Amino acid sequence: MAKSLQEFIVEEQRAHGGADISALVIEIAASCRKIASAVNRGALSGVMGYAESENIQGETQKKLDVITNDIFTHDNEVTGFYAGLASEEMDDPHEIGASIPRGDYLLVYDPLDGSSNVDVNISVGTIFSILKAPNKNPSVADFLQPGVQQVCAGYALYGSSTMMVLTTGHGTHGFTLDVETGEFVLTNPNMTIPADTKEFAINASNRRFWEQPVQRYIEECVMGKAGGREKDFNMRWVASMVAEVHRILCRGGIFMYPKDTKDPSKAGKLRLMYEANPMSFIVEQAGGASSTGRQRILDIQPEGLHQRVPVILGSKNEVERVVGYHQGV
Repeated sequence: MAKSLQEFIVEEQRAHGGADISALVIEIAASCRKIASAVNRGALSGVMGYAESENIQGETQKKLDVITNDIFTHDNEVTGFYAGLASEEMDDPHEIGASIPRGDYLLVYDPLDGSSNVDVNISVGTIFSILKAPNKNPSVADFLQPGVQQVCAGYALYGSSTMMVLTTGHGTHGFTLDVETGEFVLTNPNMTIPADTKEFAINASNRRFWEQPVQRYIEECVMGKAGGREKDFNMRWVASMVAEVHRILCRGGIFMYPKDTKDPSKAGKLRLMYEANPMSFIVEQAGGASSTGRQRILDIQPEGLHQRVPVILGSKNEVERVVGYHQGV
């Protein structure tokens, strides 16, 4: 009999001990089911296209950005599990209602990653990360914990089926939503990223802005069998980090949004707290690697809630090769 997410997380808690986050994960799964429904109904509900607002990064929000942020924030706030919540779509941490008990955890999240794709029916997702709260009345500084301190990280993928992939530090596991029962069922236990790959994912339109180590690596991939790598590579690019990472977890690959000179004021494109840290935790627990090119992402001490960093993650041998190029090897 297939094992449900609830059964799995309770059994994992018994086997490994540590923080009991089973109830937190179940509530997050419930929020993701609601978001899956909102995304799937899309045009039928009249919620496609742009909202009349911008997020903290100055990006025009899609209507579904706002809707999914409201769902995820409200549903998890009222549980009483959290001392604070922070979203990519909000300038500051969300203030827990005065009538709601304060819990022992912090929740940070990107409610709809890849939302630029919703109008063209390409997979999008929700990314989340759970941290221990230093106190019941956290400041912004209390959220700024290195990725190694994450208690749990995961994402939901809204594609041909709805999936949830998560780790609590004991491997990476995938669950598929059974639409008939409404339960997430374990379908991909102990997901493992092959150390070697023939696929790379990068936004090639930024090529002229890349640093030399990345230029070198991509040139080798493009040269294929005619170059020094002596094998052909395929390039992929979805513009949805959830979709990119999920493909890598299923069959290997390397995903890169590296540092470039396009906008010197930005250290990178992706957000450390909402994207890079949770995805790096997931990838490392599946046997992969994650780096900025110069530093392991999970070791970075955050300096701000919306801090951006370069991201290079996926199949371990390929990530290590790119890191080596940054080191002059």
